[in-house]
Amino acid sequence: MNSLISIVQAAWLMAQQAAPPPATPPQPSPIAVMWQHVSTLDMVEALMFISFGVVCLFYGWRIFKILVAICFGLLGLLVGIWANQQLIGGSVVWLSVICVLFFAVLSVPLMRWGVSLLGALSGGILTAGATMALGLGDERLLLAGGLIGLVAGGMISFIVFQAAVILFTSLGGSSLVAVGVLAVLYANTDPKQLQDFVFNYHWFLPALLLVPMIIGAVLQYRLIKTAQDWSA
Repeated sequence: MNSLISIVQAAWLMAQQAAPPPATPPQPSPIAVMWQHVSTLDMVEALMFISFGVVCLFYGWRIFKILVAICFGLLGLLVGIWANQQLIGGSVVWLSVICVLFFAVLSVPLMRWGVSLLGALSGGILTAGATMALGLGDERLLLAGGLIGLVAGGMISFIVFQAAVILFTSLGGSSLVAVGVLAVLYANTDPKQLQDFVFNYHWFLPALLLVPMIIGAVLQYRLIKTAQDWSA
């Protein structure tokens, strides 16, 4: 009897060891994260997104230095939060504030490099969005499309500084406008129908992002050509 119990226990232990580990829950996609934020915006916040996005979209070439400082400050915020979690612990406020101010000040002497880097990232986002609009939603294809745009955008940005300014300001403004428009539509139309467009029609989000971006880029290019006091 004891030997039978020992055999059953051994078999149970072997079954537990052979059982596959519990599956980790799937990570939410970037579109799902964006949709979650869109659904939480109220009308005032959505209109603020649209207003600031329009300014960046059509007038970003005038305020690009401020936008670069803001982007560097956001990068400093992320660095401060990470450093606090990994090294210090406790309150994250002071370290985050110090990192935000440090990176914002650091953006002044590194302005051209920062603009070129943002132009490269914008090129990657642009080609990844175009890949998604063509229905090529596979992760490897999206990654390949993004890398092509990243390299091309980086090369163009380092050679033609104005192109980098136009690229990242028009894309940033278009992103803000797209989020604001989606939030307004979410509050004033059928949310389920809008969600169906966002998740099931691959061309919808890229078109909502790329069409205003192209319009803003063309307008900024015309304004920069006629401006006498603009300098990089």
